Amino acid sequence: MRFITISRVLQQHRNKIQIQLRCHRHLHSVPNRPSVGIAFDIDGVILRGRSPIGDSPKALRRLYDYDADSGSLKIPYLFLTNGRGIPESRRASELSQLLGVNIDPIQIVQGHSPFKNLLTRFENELIVATGKGEPAVVMSEYGFKKAISLDEYASYFKNIDPLSPYKTWTTTQPCNEQKSSGFDVTSERVKAAFVVSDPVDWSRDIQVLCDILRSGGLPGEKSEHQPHMYFAADDLEYQAVFPSERLGMGAFRIALESIFNSIHHKPLKYTSFGKPNPFVFKNAESILMELNGIYKDTKSHSFKTLYMIGDNPSVDIKGARQAGHPWFSILTRTGVFRGKENHTYYPADKVVDTVADAVEFILRREAIA
Repeated sequence: MRFITISRVLQQHRNKIQIQLRCHRHLHSVPNRPSVGIAFDIDGVILRGRSPIGDSPKALRRLYDYDADSGSLKIPYLFLTNGRGIPESRRASELSQLLGVNIDPIQIVQGHSPFKNLLTRFENELIVATGKGEPAVVMSEYGFKKAISLDEYASYFKNIDPLSPYKTWTTTQPCNEQKSSGFDVTSERVKAAFVVSDPVDWSRDIQVLCDILRSGGLPGEKSEHQPHMYFAADDLEYQAVFPSERLGMGAFRIALESIFNSIHHKPLKYTSFGKPNPFVFKNAESILMELNGIYKDTKSHSFKTLYMIGDNPSVDIKGARQAGHPWFSILTRTGVFRGKENHTYYPADKVVDTVADAVEFILRREAIA
């Protein structure tokens, strides 16, 4: 049995976006604000690994009046992804280099971006973050003062991972690093665990997370209280460089939950963010309004249409369909989806071959030159 407590988080007032718009001309809205916006998935739509696909650089340049460096946006857009395990500012810089357009951090909405809304709850509490990339750095940049990676956390507990001697990639963290920061992880209870991105060492992470969750936040102790558990996303598969889909964070969640429920008398309680959660699409709409120069959520300035361009029917298309008006879903054949016809269970409003085709369709449909 799953416990999705996302509704309690959604009831909290959305924090004001902390990253201020930089004074790039390309983010300024045109005099007549467009009534449409676009959300792009990244993996399988814009990139495969680090390589652009589907003429994505050209597609993005079509969204500017003149060029991607000096022109203003004809249509505001952002990237809506369940990845990536690095700060939004660094992801924006990465994409700018790979795609040849200037991308601002505010245009990056990752699966873990909503974690910043939990700052008031856990700002001064010990939290553990895991996943590829730099999960603890992500949480620290959001303002969490006692964020520690699971890699480092495990290093404080001798023999907590019985398979460690057989892992040639295991590294040892300095044992006095966190103590010099004003807290001791061996005596302070973890209040929350965050899966920021796809975990790398599943066996170690499942073992240590079970220890944390069953002990009330301090491995080796006994407690009936389960610390809070958060997942940045819950997609089962995603498209990477390998031709076949790869297992995603949802697969890790299933593994952790199954094992935890088998060894503990109470089922795992957790909260999942990321697409296809309708909150993600509502949040994206608010950011697109800001990119469009609209700072008040008024009906007179609402978008006529918001386009979600994705490759995963069960994540991108399902999410846009659940979000409802004004979302319009476009499914590409460059990632998870490769079918000739529309998807059976989560049909998109439009199916195209590439993201370039999707952008051309939008420009024609909206009569934007």
